[in-house]
Amino acid sequence: MESRLPAEVVSSILLLSAKSGAVTFEVTNAAVPNTTGGERFNKDIGLDYAKALSDASILIWNTFNQRSPADRKPVDTVTLVVEDEDNGMVAFTSGSTIHLSAQYVGGYSGDVKTEVTGLLFHETTHIWQWDGQGQANPALVEGIADFIRLKACRVCQQFLDYCNSLTPGFIALLNAKMKDGYYDDFFAQITGRSSNSSGRASSKHVRSNGGPFIYFLFH
Repeated sequence: MESRLPAEVVSSILLLSAKSGAVTFEVTNAAVPNTTGGERFNKDIGLDYAKALSDASILIWNTFNQRSPADRKPVDTVTLVVEDEDNGMVAFTSGSTIHLSAQYVGGYSGDVKTEVTGLLFHETTHIWQWDGQGQANPALVEGIADFIRLKACRVCQQFLDYCNSLTPGFIALLNAKMKDGYYDDFFAQITGRSSNSSGRASSKHVRSNGGPFIYFLFH
């Protein structure tokens, strides 16, 4: 893990080796320190979000049955840029770069980390998917990206099902605890295990569907 730009601008860079190929994942927050959205991205999502891009890519490769780099698009670097652009778009992908609106991040009223994670699964799909050399129906291309995003959400559901198997009534107990706030320790309090150990114990159960999604929902 290394930084090529100042820490306040760039997150971490994760090198992911996949058989004979390697992909670099970069996250640049160009919306700090002058925007609410840029600051919120750093605070609520974190500057290690290159991990999310790599895990999204793993899920996509597995879904597309592209376990060999030779089967994939020839992409060397996947980049997320958080920027303060007033173009009316929440997020869009150009080449192998995902552009995320700092204004959207700053104004989002719900769980912004979960929302951005879902957006990144969708946009990362556009980087890796084929589009029939531009001839495919745009609705189909977008539908495939939405499919990946929903598949990632199902992984979260499987993790919660696993927690519920450890402690019947887990969801109700977790919901009650979140009335006034949230702490990762809720998992330990309810199941007797940390969120890390629960994730490791259930990794075999969810890995085929993209288990890494759990990591950045609960960390």
